[in-house]
Amino acid sequence: MPRNDNQRRGVAAVEFALVAPLFFLLILGSIELSRGFMVQQVLTNASRVGAREAVMLTASQAGVEDAAEVYADGMGVEGVVVTVTPNPSTARSGDEISVTVSVPYSAISWLPAPQFLGSKTLTATSVMRKEGFD
Repeated sequence: MPRNDNQRRGVAAVEFALVAPLFFLLILGSIELSRGFMVQQVLTNASRVGAREAVMLTASQAGVEDAAEVYADGMGVEGVVVTVTPNPSTARSGDEISVTVSVPYSAISWLPAPQFLGSKTLTATSVMRKEGFD
Protein backbone atom coordinates (compact mmCIF):
# COMPACT_ATOMS: atom_id res chain seq x y z
CA MET A 1 0.00 0.00 0.00
CA PRO A 2 1.71 3.25 -1.13
CA ARG A 3 1.88 6.31 1.17
CA ASN A 4 0.02 9.39 0.09
CA ASP A 5 1.32 12.98 0.20
CA ASN A 6 -0.70 13.95 3.27
CA GLN A 7 1.11 11.39 5.43
CA ARG A 8 4.50 12.60 4.19
CA ARG A 9 3.66 16.21 5.01
CA GLY A 10 2.80 15.17 8.54
CA VAL A 11 6.17 13.45 8.96
CA ALA A 12 8.01 16.50 7.69
CA ALA A 13 6.14 18.72 10.16
CA VAL A 14 7.04 16.44 13.07
CA GLU A 15 10.70 16.32 12.00
CA PHE A 16 10.80 20.12 11.74
CA ALA A 17 9.21 20.45 15.20
CA LEU A 18 11.94 18.24 16.66
CA VAL A 19 14.92 19.76 14.85
CA ALA A 20 13.99 23.48 14.70
CA PRO A 21 14.52 24.33 18.41
CA LEU A 22 18.00 22.78 18.36
CA PHE A 23 18.85 24.55 15.13
CA PHE A 24 17.72 27.96 16.41
CA LEU A 25 19.55 27.39 19.71
CA LEU A 26 22.74 26.65 17.78
CA ILE A 27 22.34 29.79 15.66
CA LEU A 28 21.62 32.06 18.67
CA GLY A 29 24.55 30.53 20.57
CA SER A 30 26.87 31.20 17.65
CA ILE A 31 25.70 34.80 17.42
CA GLU A 32 26.18 35.39 21.17
CA LEU A 33 29.62 33.80 21.19
CA SER A 34 30.67 35.90 18.21
CA ARG A 35 29.35 39.02 19.93
CA GLY A 36 31.39 38.16 23.03
CA PHE A 37 34.58 37.79 20.97
CA MET A 38 33.90 41.07 19.18
CA VAL A 39 33.35 42.94 22.46
CA GLN A 40 36.52 41.39 23.93
CA GLN A 41 38.49 42.76 20.99
CA VAL A 42 36.89 46.20 21.43
CA LEU A 43 37.88 46.16 25.12
CA THR A 44 41.46 45.22 24.21
CA ASN A 45 41.66 48.09 21.73
CA ALA A 46 40.04 50.53 24.19
CA SER A 47 42.61 49.62 26.84
CA ARG A 48 45.41 50.23 24.29
CA VAL A 49 43.94 53.60 23.37
CA GLY A 50 43.75 54.49 27.06
CA ALA A 51 47.31 53.29 27.70
CA ARG A 52 48.66 55.32 24.78
CA GLU A 53 46.92 58.37 26.23
CA ALA A 54 48.24 57.58 29.73
CA VAL A 55 51.93 57.50 28.75
CA MET A 56 51.91 61.01 27.29
CA LEU A 57 53.64 63.75 29.28
CA THR A 58 50.42 65.75 29.75
CA ALA A 59 48.16 62.78 30.57
CA SER A 60 45.51 62.94 33.26
CA GLN A 61 43.33 60.29 34.88
CA ALA A 62 40.15 61.80 33.44
CA GLY A 63 41.68 62.09 29.98
CA VAL A 64 42.69 58.43 29.94
CA GLU A 65 39.28 57.26 31.13
CA ASP A 66 37.57 59.49 28.58
CA ALA A 67 39.75 58.22 25.70
CA ALA A 68 38.98 54.58 26.47
CA GLU A 69 35.26 55.23 26.99
CA VAL A 70 34.95 57.26 23.77
CA TYR A 71 36.63 54.47 21.78
CA ALA A 72 34.36 51.78 23.27
CA ASP A 73 31.22 53.90 22.77
CA GLY A 74 32.22 54.55 19.17
CA MET A 75 32.43 50.80 18.60
CA GLY A 76 28.98 50.20 20.11
CA VAL A 77 30.03 48.99 23.57
CA GLU A 78 28.54 51.25 26.22
CA GLY A 79 28.91 51.21 29.98
CA VAL A 80 32.58 50.27 30.24
CA VAL A 81 34.49 50.77 33.48
CA VAL A 82 38.04 52.10 33.09
CA THR A 83 40.66 51.70 35.82
CA VAL A 84 44.06 53.41 35.57
CA THR A 85 46.94 52.66 37.94
CA PRO A 86 48.96 54.61 38.90
CA ASN A 87 47.58 58.07 38.23
CA PRO A 88 49.26 59.23 34.99
CA SER A 89 49.65 62.81 36.17
CA THR A 90 51.78 61.74 39.15
CA ALA A 91 53.67 58.85 37.49
CA ARG A 92 57.35 59.35 36.76
CA SER A 93 58.95 58.57 33.41
CA GLY A 94 59.60 54.87 33.00
CA ASP A 95 56.81 53.86 35.39
CA GLU A 96 54.44 51.23 34.05
CA ILE A 97 50.87 52.48 33.71
CA SER A 98 48.13 49.89 33.56
CA VAL A 99 44.75 50.59 31.95
CA THR A 100 41.98 48.05 32.53
CA VAL A 101 38.67 48.24 30.68
CA SER A 102 35.78 45.98 31.70
CA VAL A 103 32.08 45.51 31.06
CA PRO A 104 29.59 42.97 32.44
CA TYR A 105 28.55 40.43 29.79
CA SER A 106 24.89 40.97 30.67
CA ALA A 107 25.26 44.62 29.53
CA ILE A 108 26.41 43.68 26.02
CA SER A 109 24.36 40.55 25.34
CA TRP A 110 21.65 40.74 22.71
CA LEU A 111 19.59 38.11 24.52
CA PRO A 112 17.20 39.30 27.23
CA ALA A 113 18.54 36.75 29.74
CA PRO A 114 21.99 35.40 28.82
CA GLN A 115 22.19 31.90 30.33
CA PHE A 116 25.83 30.85 30.24
CA LEU A 117 27.89 34.04 30.46
CA GLY A 118 25.38 36.37 32.12
CA SER A 119 27.32 36.64 35.39
CA LYS A 120 30.76 37.06 33.77
CA THR A 121 32.70 40.27 33.23
CA LEU A 122 34.77 40.82 30.10
CA THR A 123 38.09 42.55 30.88
CA ALA A 124 41.16 43.71 28.97
CA THR A 125 44.35 45.29 30.32
CA SER A 126 47.19 47.12 28.59
CA VAL A 127 50.44 48.20 30.23
CA MET A 128 52.83 50.82 28.83
CA ARG A 129 55.73 52.84 30.23
CA LYS A 130 55.38 56.55 30.92
CA GLU A 131 57.29 58.84 28.56
CA GLY A 132 59.64 61.52 29.76
CA PHE A 133 63.18 62.37 30.86
CA ASP A 134 63.06 62.27 34.68
